[in-house]
Amino acid sequence: MNSFAEFLAMGGYGFYVWTAYGIALVVLLLNVVLPLLQRKQLLRELALKQKREK
Repeated sequence: MNSFAEFLAMGGYGFYVWTAYGIALVVLLLNVVLPLLQRKQLLRELALKQKREK
């Protein structure tokens, strides 16, 4: 178990390394989720516009 704690600590730089990984993960998730939400909103708006034109 001690080697696992050493791995997490990464020679004293663990906080910075894991923070960087966390930020990168959040950015990657936002790069996937935000376009999906925008697409959903755009399709909803187009459907409403098409409904109004009929």
